[in-house]
Amino acid sequence: MNTDDKANLAQQAYDKALKYELDYGCCPQCVLAAVQETVGVIEDSVIKASHGLSGGGGLSGVGACGALTGGLVALSARRGRDRDKLDKGRYINNFKKGQELVDRFRAEFGGVTCQELQHQFTGKTYDMWKPEEYQAFDQARGEQCARATATVTKWVVEMM
Repeated sequence: MNTDDKANLAQQAYDKALKYELDYGCCPQCVLAAVQETVGVIEDSVIKASHGLSGGGGLSGVGACGALTGGLVALSARRGRDRDKLDKGRYINNFKKGQELVDRFRAEFGGVTCQELQHQFTGKTYDMWKPEEYQAFDQARGEQCARATATVTKWVVEMM
């Protein structure tokens, strides 16, 4: 695949992920669905399994941003260690790509956890389990989470 084709595919993935996050939420699923529709690799069961990673994991806010975890899962779907190869080494190249994504994410968004991004985007953090706080965050963040989701998706497609 030439550079122009890859750039076009990455932009398509960005556009899909942005729309999905704005329409449906759950950033890791949006990353994975957009990657699936543009480059393949991702099975539906992986998209389903990523659901609990949203909001820093279980909507806790304290874990990695769901867009980032979705991106890491997508990279691992392409480069990670297969089940039948658990005894065949660490597959360090997958970790290297994952670290590249984490570093790029941190540089772009000023942190890696959901709460760090909440603070970057709105100036405060929210308890996603309190409906009034979740609604306040949803309004305060505008399209920023969707743009982070789309950006990660674009990077992942470029990295694949």
